[in-house]
Amino acid sequence: MESPIDAVLIGGGIMSATLGTLLQELEPGWNIKVIERLDSLSQESSGPWNNAGTGHSALCELNYTPLKDDGTVDISKAVQVNEQFQVSRQLWSFLVESGRIPDPSAFINPIPHMSFVWGADNVDYLRKRYDALSAHPLFEGMRFSDDPEVIREWAPTLIEGRDLSTPVAATFTDAGSDVDFGRLTEILSDSLVERGAHLELGSEVRKVKRTDDGLWEIAGRRVGTGERFSYTARFVFVGAGGFALRLLQGSKIPEIKGFGGFPVSGEFLRTTKPELVAKHQAKVYGKAAVGAPPMSVPHLDTRFVDGSQALMFGPYAGWSPRFLKFGSFFDLFASIRLHNLLPMLKAGLTNIGLTIYLIQQLIARPKTKFKDLVDFFPEADPQDWEKITAGQRVQVIRPTGVLQFGTEVITASDGSIAGLLGASPGASTAAPIMLQLLERCFADRWDAWQPTLQQLVPSFGASLSEDPEAARETLTRTARALQLAVPAEEPSQARSA
Repeated sequence: MESPIDAVLIGGGIMSATLGTLLQELEPGWNIKVIERLDSLSQESSGPWNNAGTGHSALCELNYTPLKDDGTVDISKAVQVNEQFQVSRQLWSFLVESGRIPDPSAFINPIPHMSFVWGADNVDYLRKRYDALSAHPLFEGMRFSDDPEVIREWAPTLIEGRDLSTPVAATFTDAGSDVDFGRLTEILSDSLVERGAHLELGSEVRKVKRTDDGLWEIAGRRVGTGERFSYTARFVFVGAGGFALRLLQGSKIPEIKGFGGFPVSGEFLRTTKPELVAKHQAKVYGKAAVGAPPMSVPHLDTRFVDGSQALMFGPYAGWSPRFLKFGSFFDLFASIRLHNLLPMLKAGLTNIGLTIYLIQQLIARPKTKFKDLVDFFPEADPQDWEKITAGQRVQVIRPTGVLQFGTEVITASDGSIAGLLGASPGASTAAPIMLQLLERCFADRWDAWQPTLQQLVPSFGASLSEDPEAARETLTRTARALQLAVPAEEPSQARSA
């Protein structure tokens, strides 16, 4: 009988690749196996055309900085998300410096991040947001302007052809980046295999079951041949995107009871026309429509994929009962259990606005949808753009019936199995999420791992927000390692009309 595998990671996306990399650094002698149902890696949410690649650091995403009832802007979520992204950047920097990532430009490239709004109230909001963020050590160097000519210098596509009788404003920072999480997944997975891990593609896990001796049986079939496989593992991570809910339910751990999922799909418009790509070199985020979910914040992005640049605009929300882009129409219905039926019904009744928004998006004509792009890019021509289908997201429905826009780590009480539910900011925070998972699942090893963890992520366990010098040193060091823009030491002055 074969010895149990130390760790089986289900799903070939950025989460499994990140967790496997961390485990190899912490426990070099462990036997690790990654199992992916498709015939190639990162084809779901980690794929470059299935997400915006922003590298969520809250430099431009306005949904992380809501306006409070007292008229001030709450930046706490933005600071939290930025802190998380700095953990990911530090891990990537270590992997570059240690040779596990040979060339950082293969997956990450510098690109300015901007926020752009129009209308007097929105201009006032953006100015308040700038005032709050620019004073923070993690957002140094951010600039603000309500002068159209300054904004034209930053991103001419936003201004050319626009009726400037309506006030506009933007913030700009060159500390942003574009991340190809699909390519990063491939790089990390190649490194895993080179160091002894096993990767199985075209293998669909259908059952995760606890054995009598407290281990886990992972069983399934080879896609195409139907050949059965079965492994025994000491630790299992279910990083199978939307399908994680079903597998965790099948494991029968009590911690998954009451959880449900609500699938949301999306579409983007994309252009590779060289003159348009050359004219717009930035990621620009606007404000979401009233009632829209956070993942539907409109943005016009420069993308670096497979050595070429493109522009992508969206997302346009849609709906499908699938839990994966390459899933089944029965996924949603198969996830319903007696223990999550009431929470799912409650979530539906308390999110009628979201339902109406999705219906409006589904029935909207292409001409209506294109108008959203024209709001950003007044001179956009429909003939230059093509529609692409984005990744499928499954938002978490908590046992309380709350629809959660974010990620949720589910771990068994003994730490022998864990899974990840939910979506945005997802891939950008893979490193801190997986570190959180390791702390919860391997409490008996956590203290012994600290020296290695401090090498991987020097600021881990501390708050960069509370130490401006450490924040500046970390941002500078990782920027240089990843070949990104080094942040300015002092915030730039705002330029206004």
